[in-house]
Amino acid sequence: MTVLIIGGSGFLGAELVRQAASTVGRLAATFRSRPGDDGRATWHHLDLRDPIRLEEVLDMGAPAVLINATSGGADWAVTAEGGVRLAQAAANRSMRLVHVSSDAVFSGTAGGCYDESCLPDPLTPYGAAKAAAETAVRLLCPDGVVARTSLIIGHGRSKHEQLVHALADGTRQGALFTDDIRCPVHVEDLAAALWEIALSDAAGVFHLAGPDALSRYELGELIACRDGLDPARLPAARRADAGLPGGLDVRLDSRATQQRLRTRLRGAREFLSGSGQG
Repeated sequence: MTVLIIGGSGFLGAELVRQAASTVGRLAATFRSRPGDDGRATWHHLDLRDPIRLEEVLDMGAPAVLINATSGGADWAVTAEGGVRLAQAAANRSMRLVHVSSDAVFSGTAGGCYDESCLPDPLTPYGAAKAAAETAVRLLCPDGVVARTSLIIGHGRSKHEQLVHALADGTRQGALFTDDIRCPVHVEDLAAALWEIALSDAAGVFHLAGPDALSRYELGELIACRDGLDPARLPAARRADAGLPGGLDVRLDSRATQQRLRTRLRGAREFLSGSGQG
């Protein structure tokens, strides 16, 4: 079996490459700016805004499974149109597609807790782009997977952990919000769960987030304590007062998905407890 990881040089993509199972006969991965350094994958340059290049990459590798782990941020051409383009290509070639989405597709206005049956109602351009791509996957690839996740943490390499360090040492201005609630997940747990789903015949919507609902400030405190930083140096603020768009209390309920998985999705309090853990 050949698997192609779209966005293999990113934070999540690199972990997917690292965890590639021996059952994967051939592993390929794409990059937009520079290839990853893992020699187990064959690397292809790909910009999802380029439909011709996408067809070339799929022709070269002829993968049976596609895992779209790219973010693209709020760039509509990459995150939305690129996601739609990938879903169309997967459907035309009968390829299995696992599309990684985000809790940003939800507004946080429905009581905070969202299970797999909840419909997207995004408030931000990024959330809208992710929701558009989700819709394409669900309509064009009925045997495909939409896997929503939350803040991804892991071994100091995530942007969230880097922000905490920058705020604590005063090299960056800003604050961590006390009213912005999410369900962080460890990158290793997330990648393992995605592989488990990708190599199965499961289809539909899955929620892959940790069981602990934390504010960004509470998450920052846990990261600081793990890394030997002074949590008191972390500035706090309320997102509601800052006037920034986006949902406040967005808790992905992953219990139904967890019941279907062997992989255990740990909570942030567990994977951030103790020096060197998480």
